[in-house]
Amino acid sequence: MTAALGRIGPLLAAQIAAVAVALALAPRAALVLAVWFAAWQANIRLSESALARGRAGRSLVAAVFGVTVLILWEMTVRLFGVPPVILPPPTEIAVTLAANGALLWGDFVQTVVKGALTGYVIGCAAAVGMAVAVDRSPFLQRGLLPVGSFMAALPIIGTAPILVMWFGFGWQSKAAVVVLMVFFPMLVNAVAGLKSADRMQRDLMETYAASYWQSLVKLRLPAAMPLVFNGLKIASTLALIGAIVAEFFGSPTRGLGFRISTSVGQLQLGMVWAGITVAALAGSAFYFAVAWAERRVTFWHPSQRP
Repeated sequence: MTAALGRIGPLLAAQIAAVAVALALAPRAALVLAVWFAAWQANIRLSESALARGRAGRSLVAAVFGVTVLILWEMTVRLFGVPPVILPPPTEIAVTLAANGALLWGDFVQTVVKGALTGYVIGCAAAVGMAVAVDRSPFLQRGLLPVGSFMAALPIIGTAPILVMWFGFGWQSKAAVVVLMVFFPMLVNAVAGLKSADRMQRDLMETYAASYWQSLVKLRLPAAMPLVFNGLKIASTLALIGAIVAEFFGSPTRGLGFRISTSVGQLQLGMVWAGITVAALAGSAFYFAVAWAERRVTFWHPSQRP
């Protein structure tokens, strides 16, 4: 048997041996391990195939991995009898999602569209405008950026209740929290991006007698786009986190943060995980939308080459 295992590769041999040991000690654990290792081997073969070389193939590999995690989650909860109050199975979460679609859609609009997206647009636009001002002013470079680093380090747990008291319990206070969260990471990336143009390129613009604004539009903003989009991607995740956490400190009777916090108190774990799922899907779609725009705008950058 040892010689046979040696011929099929060390990883697969180790997996088969682990399943054999688990089968003798805990048959249910052996079944979970067998499915995990089978999916692992399938994903390895898929990732090494010609199909995975394109962007669609890489997405397929990620999808297979995600489906594997869900299957293992369902099997583990069912086989080991995990109480739903601790961890509900994915099928129960899906049923809760389907039964409360209209309610969760209202929460999505309140949190993502009104709170997160509005604050994201305002915060990122203000940060880019401030970055241009910082780029033109040595005083702001020395004075604003250190203050920005201090403000970025402020915990959202401390600032969110204050902003809720200032702006009320509606979505406006959630947007204000998002603006505060995304402004300074976006500012730092935009300032660094405006400085990323090559010195020779800037000298060339000066020899053409280009003004600051002409140089900004024709050279420095295009050169800054990779770092600007890096800031936009970071801010896309921070925006949703900020909007949801802000709803824990005061919200009308809707919103993903409100739904999660109240459902935890009522031990409705299916609804809690349904809200988390909606937030995760919204955040992933938001991030990939920014990444898609980045590929279209910065197609010339080496990071976008296949």
